Amino acid sequence: MVETLLGATNLTGQEFTILAVIVLLAGIVRGFSGFALSAMIMATAVLILPPIELLPMLWWLEMSASLLMLKGGWADADRGTAIGLVIGSTAGWPLGLWLTVTLPVETSKLIALSIIIVLAASQLSKLKLPFLATKTGLYGTGIVAGIVSGLAHVGGMVVALYVLASDAPARQMRGSLVLFLFLGSLTSMITLLAFGVMDFSGITRGLVFALPTLLGVYLGQKMFIPTLAQYYRPFCLALLCVLAGAGLIRTTLF
Repeated sequence: MVETLLGATNLTGQEFTILAVIVLLAGIVRGFSGFALSAMIMATAVLILPPIELLPMLWWLEMSASLLMLKGGWADADRGTAIGLVIGSTAGWPLGLWLTVTLPVETSKLIALSIIIVLAASQLSKLKLPFLATKTGLYGTGIVAGIVSGLAHVGGMVVALYVLASDAPARQMRGSLVLFLFLGSLTSMITLLAFGVMDFSGITRGLVFALPTLLGVYLGQKMFIPTLAQYYRPFCLALLCVLAGAGLIRTTLF
């Protein structure tokens, strides 16, 4: 059984164990915060697999997590906001991919991650960003999320910044992120197929590692209780700073 799994995923026993632990922990964070699954895995598992091989696996893990959380997300989300962000993101993806082939990739990542750190730190310091409350801010954020997804695969972090900038209850913010990621996964599959990234190896890894991911998401959901809701926004903003900072360090040093 073990040899079959290792052969199907094309991993060594040590690599398989490390990845299983990574996706479990990332699932816990996703279950509590509603996002950050892909960002956490990309920031750590890239030492085992290159980003191009992680992308198809991440699609299946994100979809698995979204399906588990969709019921609560649909009920709690600001659906108009989530759909508007998805529309903008879908429009921004082609531009992001175009920029990927015209700009140095590492430069693009540095720009995107630096912007996220600045914006997250601004919100942690309670700096108001009133333009985000407008329709222009909604669709503009979606477009920017699509562009940076094509550049550096951190579109979900941009959307998290937008959602966290609102004065909505923690449950609604979390639900909006869950709904956005679910709807966004449907459109991103088309892109992955069009560029030939969704291969058999990625599908196999995604299905195998979906199990520890779902366990983590389940545990994370159990942690989202009323007494911890007051810590939701600062936790997510601090998480964004840490993830973006880790991405900057990885991009600069490796």
